[in-house]
Amino acid sequence: MPLTIDCDTKQDAPRDQAFEKFSIDRPGRIIFVGRHLSTKTNFRCLIRTISLYGAELDVSPHLPVPNNFFLEILGIHDEIGCTVIRREEEKVTVGFNMLIDPEFLHHVVRLSFETSH
Repeated sequence: MPLTIDCDTKQDAPRDQAFEKFSIDRPGRIIFVGRHLSTKTNFRCLIRTISLYGAELDVSPHLPVPNNFFLEILGIHDEIGCTVIRREEEKVTVGFNMLIDPEFLHHVVRLSFETSH
């Protein structure tokens, strides 16, 4: 009997594209991690999409974005550790340092839906 292997079509995709993305278009804040883990410097961004793995942000193309920072979704006071995957002009794709909890993601998506209607 031959061995059959099911190919996962998402297996070869980059990790930031392997998870379902949800459009939320919600304001957020990028919080710099400074000396002695201080978080005094921050600026606003727009969170376009979010998944368990990461998010796509819009920022001013003139602002420098650090490789590692905390992301706060306005209205939800949890900070998510992020690492920049790529940047193209004002679009920044980040990966979360840990997968976020599915319940937290559900809460964020639901909150975004409720405030948009």
